[in-house]
Amino acid sequence: MDAPPRWLTQDEKAAWDSFIRMQETLIGRLSRHVQADSGMSAADYVVLVSLTERSDGRMRFLDLAKDVEWEKSRMSHQVTRMAKRGLVAKEECPDDGRGAFIVATPAGYRAIEEAAPPHVEHVRRLFTDALTPNQLKTFGRICKRVLDHMEKQPD
Repeated sequence: MDAPPRWLTQDEKAAWDSFIRMQETLIGRLSRHVQADSGMSAADYVVLVSLTERSDGRMRFLDLAKDVEWEKSRMSHQVTRMAKRGLVAKEECPDDGRGAFIVATPAGYRAIEEAAPPHVEHVRRLFTDALTPNQLKTFGRICKRVLDHMEKQPD
């Protein structure tokens, strides 16, 4: 027999609702700003950040999809769009004929270098400036704890 649902308490629901509203509002605003400031979509920005944070600017396709928490099909469509605009390139994986590397191109590096300063300023204005240094550390620890917990849970 299935166990009954463990409904959220009033406090749990209030915390969850506030988190979701904050996250959706913040991501929505940051996405609109990155588009307006750079012409890139938020998805372009996320992919380029993941790639350019690596010393060689490349990642295996599946590792990149996992890094940004996307399904393979979404990543495939995104990479195709970005490759058409010259922001990334696909390279064969020499030790795995089925695998591929996604590589940030010089144009991709230029795009992220131009988009990052205004993006960081928006992050600061909309997020970090709202918190004291102590609150920011606490928030970071809470986020890390939830992420660590999720790593232990099945999808």
